[in-house]
Formats: sequence, structure tokens, C-alpha cells
Amino acid sequence: MTDVMKNITKHYQHLVSQELNKMHVPEWDMDIYYRTTSSFADEKKMIAHQTKGEIVEALISSIISKARDKNGNKIFSEAHKDQLMNEADPKVLTRVATHLNNAQVTLNQEDARKESQPTQS
Repeated sequence: MTDVMKNITKHYQHLVSQELNKMHVPEWDMDIYYRTTSSFADEKKMIAHQTKGEIVEALISSIISKARDKNGNKIFSEAHKDQLMNEADPKVLTRVATHLNNAQVTLNQEDARKESQPTQS
């Protein structure tokens, strides 16, 4: 692997290995955990829905892809899609999807400095 690819994958692995963030959803009486980033492979379905103008499907796909339990396991699967679309409060779904999709990466200065240093081969 080239140094460039090592740096790229090291940065991504650092982001996905960080502690999960948590949001509480009082209407569902549950906490949803999430990462501040996801891979393009995970984003693929959401992007496909968005390009077709299927905004609701994109929001549901983002929840299915990003919502996790405290151990980092996905809470939902594709099998939940119809139920989420037809039997869940759209306002709550929108709030959850917005929160998960707007998660921001926050690095302190020391972490940012470490992240910007190239790896040595």
C-alpha cells in the first residue's frame, strides 16, 4: 500500500474507531448511537435515493445504515424499511435522520496535528 493510501485509511480508521456519539429519542424511549462518519459504501443507497428525488427513502436508508446500539451494532435492517416508512412518526424520523446526517467530526488540536502527519514506511 502506498504512503498516500496508508494515510487515507489511517485517517478513516481513526474516525470509525472513536467512541460512538449518543442521541436520546424520547418518543421511542431509546438511545441511538452513531459514528461521525461513514463510508461511501454505506452512503451509496442514500445517494441513489437522493438522485432519484426519493428524499423519504434516503432518510430511512440513513437511519438504517447509521443507527447503532451502545455496542456499535446496527439497530435496524432493510427488513424494517416498510415499517419505518409506514408506522413511525415522520417528524421523529426526520429529526433522527437529520441528527445522524449532520454529525460533525470534532478533533482537538493535538489530534488534528497527529492526523496530518504522514506515516513512515
